[in-house]
Amino acid sequence: MSRQPHLTSKSDPTFTAKSRSTSEIIRRVAVYLKPYKLMAFGTMACALMSLAFSLAYPHFIQSVIDGVIGKKQIGDLTAVIIGLLATFLLRDVFNSIRIRINNTFEQNVIFDMRRDVYARLQRLPAHYFDQRASGDLMTRVIEDVNSVERILIDGIEQGTIAILSIIIIPVILFQKSPLLALVAMVPIPLLAGGALWYTLTAHRRYRAQRQAASAMNALLMDNLQGVRQIKSFGQESHEDARFAGRADDLRTSSLGIMRVWALYSPAMSFATALGMGLILWVGGSQVFHGKITSGQLIAFLFYLTLFYDPIRQLHSLNQLLQAARAAGERVFDILDTPIERMDNKRRQGFPAAVCGDVVYEKVSFSYAEDKVVLQNISLHAKPGEMIALVGPTGAGKSTLVNLLPAFYEVTAGRITIDGQDISGISLESLRQQISVVSQEAFLFNGTVRENILYGKLNATEEELIAAAKAANCHEFISRLPEGYDSRVGERGVKLSVGEKQRVSIARALLKDAPILILDEATASVDTGTERLIQEALEHLMANRTSFVIAHRLSTIRKANQILVIRQGQIVEHGTHEELMTLNGLYSKLARIQNTTFIEEGFEKLSSVE
Repeated sequence: MSRQPHLTSKSDPTFTAKSRSTSEIIRRVAVYLKPYKLMAFGTMACALMSLAFSLAYPHFIQSVIDGVIGKKQIGDLTAVIIGLLATFLLRDVFNSIRIRINNTFEQNVIFDMRRDVYARLQRLPAHYFDQRASGDLMTRVIEDVNSVERILIDGIEQGTIAILSIIIIPVILFQKSPLLALVAMVPIPLLAGGALWYTLTAHRRYRAQRQAASAMNALLMDNLQGVRQIKSFGQESHEDARFAGRADDLRTSSLGIMRVWALYSPAMSFATALGMGLILWVGGSQVFHGKITSGQLIAFLFYLTLFYDPIRQLHSLNQLLQAARAAGERVFDILDTPIERMDNKRRQGFPAAVCGDVVYEKVSFSYAEDKVVLQNISLHAKPGEMIALVGPTGAGKSTLVNLLPAFYEVTAGRITIDGQDISGISLESLRQQISVVSQEAFLFNGTVRENILYGKLNATEEELIAAAKAANCHEFISRLPEGYDSRVGERGVKLSVGEKQRVSIARALLKDAPILILDEATASVDTGTERLIQEALEHLMANRTSFVIAHRLSTIRKANQILVIRQGQIVEHGTHEELMTLNGLYSKLARIQNTTFIEEGFEKLSSVE
């Protein structure tokens, strides 16, 4: 099948996590076990008791063969069988208790780790998400956390029991028959060499598999969110091919692991079978010459099985360990990423109620040294003023307003609110003073009520209704099948564009912040809906300091200040009337005939120039 090239973007999940040693991963994960020491002890204790009773049953089998059958002591058979069954029962009882404790232990650790990873994600700076696909991050939170957790919960418990078995059982074997015990050790160099080879070569295969799984999940999430665009452009076949490519990468990487395991596991199994065959050969000869009894040989074989099984188990745990290491690198990549500015004692809340006096003092910003976005921006927005930002696409308008709630930190200069440098204000306090209404309204997959209350979780029903009425959405909400308790669907898909926008405005009204950032959003609606949104916006901007990324000339004329931004700089500044008298870029834009949207005007000006 031919492979179509994958689309690439800034969120393409090609970021590889920092390589970490197995010991580092174990040490980091071990921190999550500390709150559950009692459960860890209980799990290990039950596992040890189960192991102890497992070691007892070959002795009873030898007694049955040599003491009862060999000596024809039928009267002892009942007692020996009862002892044997009691051994099996106690082994399984302790194993059942171990499983119960271990499952609780396991889920608690998964919960704690997943909660920490999610909490960290919530506090990472915005540029972290600009560079990573959502599907990749979802894979890390859901799948990779499970894999990392198993390295300790399953790995340490099973590994400890396996190691103890490998230490204890050879002592029993040498007590039973030193010669047979030596023969049983013949496959050990083969097993150890195989394990070493697998450990040294497996990590790159598991890392490739985790990356392939993330890439596939990222594409799947993008396509599910953009299914209407896919259908509208008739690109179903193209997306089938793209997904097939990602799925094929995962298939190939998974088969790479399986192919190696298909050689490694049977080879190790044959090595243990070689040991069993040698024991039957040498032991059978000793039974034939009367040096040991049949019961001793059979008991020795049972003990040998108990010896080889943990060795095989260590091989499986080695596979688990390598998978966990690859997943752990991806999980700790999140946990080790620096969060947004640390809110320490030097960063307090605003000392008084915020009026909304905003000043940018020679502010510059760049995403990288070679990508300057804003240069020497200075402006002063007085309380209650409306500041309109106009300019071509990519001029830096969105970046300028995103610096105010500290979604990005300024590279140079400073921003103050009511005279307080926002770099000294805690993020929580800063963002409480700012409401944001974006051009593309985002609604959570919940009810209308839940989405509006996101602006103020403890709002009363009266406050909720008042905000909805002010945003001109109470009427259409009341007509929904379940009113405010109607579900809006993923990203508000069950509502129209205008309805979603008005719900988002109601959310901002309920927050009642003194500063508003507004990416004016009436470009995609009909005239009637536009009027309702404009009325809602007027209610929202009343008595608030508003920064409006303006798309329509009608909005600009109402602004107290108009900032014309081009190539990251303010090239013109003033009211509509002042800028018209300058005969500069803005006046040329305003005089273009039949231009409703600002960006269109800039495009026309650029083509003329």
